[in-house]
Amino acid sequence: MKARLLRIAGRVQGVGFRDWLLREARTHGISGWVRNRADGTLEALLAGEEDALNAVLTACRRGPPLARVERIEESFAEPPAGPGFIRRPSA
Repeated sequence: MKARLLRIAGRVQGVGFRDWLLREARTHGISGWVRNRADGTLEALLAGEEDALNAVLTACRRGPPLARVERIEESFAEPPAGPGFIRRPSA
């Protein structure tokens, strides 16, 4: 299992991005979480098999219909402690 921590910038808050990512992650069997950050970015921890992880990472570059992704900062991370994908409170 591989894991990535993402910081997604652009028009990513108030456009349904977290709910969209929740559905994408669950569809692909990805574990982790997503949350809004006070600086206007979105942060997500994604963990899963490489093919599924790459599919969700590719989808994040587009985002949901109302979003406008300007950049994604991606770093390697430790997988989450538990299974499933959740929405975390904003940070």
